[in-house]
Amino acid sequence: MFDIEYQNLLNKQLKQLGLALDEQTIEQLLAYHALLIKWNKAFNLTAVRDPIEMINRHIIDSLSVLAFVDNAQFENIVDVGSGPGLPGILLAICRPKLQVTSIDSNGKKTRFQNQVKIELGLQNLTVIRGRAEDCVSGPFAAVISRAFASVNDMLKWTDQLCAKDGAFLAMKAINSEQEISQLPVGYALIANHVLEVPGCESTRHLMEIRRV
Repeated sequence: MFDIEYQNLLNKQLKQLGLALDEQTIEQLLAYHALLIKWNKAFNLTAVRDPIEMINRHIIDSLSVLAFVDNAQFENIVDVGSGPGLPGILLAICRPKLQVTSIDSNGKKTRFQNQVKIELGLQNLTVIRGRAEDCVSGPFAAVISRAFASVNDMLKWTDQLCAKDGAFLAMKAINSEQEISQLPVGYALIANHVLEVPGCESTRHLMEIRRV
């Protein structure tokens, strides 16, 4: 059984996000949360130690992009610099038909992700240990990152992963005018989606960048 406090908080935050998930999916999210708590004690996967904050700052924050992903109807997506699977694993849990690839260079974090894949039976998840710029998988309909790098570096390191008509999606805490103004030639900011994240005092942004 899952901790009732965590379960109630997750259900409350999902409702505020406007996400209607079935019971099995919510149980998988709670199972991921339990594994993250357990592994983090030994392997320092995230600086966030408080289980409540893990729900607010990791799970709910990651799922704030789910409506956009649904609307875009991507067939596949790659999460670069995924860490402990954020947002990639959360997207894979909630959307079994979406093929999700997760890339991270840290062996401890990719071992954790593989353990989650096994325990939760995530057939739509592929975990790759390595650097994004060295990866030859794809092409993917979308490349997503959460606190991975500057937008310029993200584009430089992941260009080969993204389909010609694909999207680069950068989850950011702030809307950086400087980063936008310094986009490389051939790329443009198509939209800056404001993400309303329950439990998060500051505004979050999803920068949608495409080739032009």
